[in-house]
Amino acid sequence: MLFPDVAEGVHLIQHANVNCWLLEDDDGLTLVDAGLPGTWRELVDAVNHLGHQLTNIRALVLTHAHFDHVGMARRLIRELGLPVHAHPDERELAAHPFRYDHENRIAPYPLRHPRALPGLLSMLLAGAPFTRGIHELQSLTVEARLEVPGRPRVIATPGHTYGHVALHLPERDAVISGDALVTLDPYTALRGPRLVAGAATADEDRALASLDTIAATGARHVLPGHGNPWSRGAGRAVQAARRNGMA
Repeated sequence: MLFPDVAEGVHLIQHANVNCWLLEDDDGLTLVDAGLPGTWRELVDAVNHLGHQLTNIRALVLTHAHFDHVGMARRLIRELGLPVHAHPDERELAAHPFRYDHENRIAPYPLRHPRALPGLLSMLLAGAPFTRGIHELQSLTVEARLEVPGRPRVIATPGHTYGHVALHLPERDAVISGDALVTLDPYTALRGPRLVAGAATADEDRALASLDTIAATGARHVLPGHGNPWSRGAGRAVQAARRNGMA
């Protein structure tokens, strides 16, 4: 489903409990994160609704390379020749998106949090098991502006993965937080600003420290990798995430 202009020129594609973002300016579109394989139809519909064609997408930028954020990447490379930008520490994970470090075992979560099962099932039906890795990455430079539509500033937010980044859009008063701060934990179905459960977070201490980087943007809009946008300020989102902690 498309939610246009959640911030100025920033459009949300929400599918199977995973968010992708389209940044729009006069030079075209940037796709931030690539969802799951089944998100392709949602992407095509969203781009058309915005009055564009797929060929108007100039780049894919990854906040990180977990399987639910690279699902369409291989197809985007194959069909559009799209450049893919990610932190160099994500290179190995991008090639093997199911081989990720995590602090807790995954198995107990469905038993302890049965409300999460429908969301996890939707991810399976959206093709999660069919996600394939990619090798064609261009390395992001932290604190630099990316020369892609929207010109986001890259900020380091490691912890969820070792090379996780967020994208600050100061002219749009927004920060795309990826999974460094979410408003829906897909492993527990808990809502409100928080860290993703230890089943998918590599280093809780680093993840908590990265919340300060998100707060420092001062952005009004926090745009997460899972859950609905938050428009009450990055500082308040971080305060709530610290209270809620990590499951």
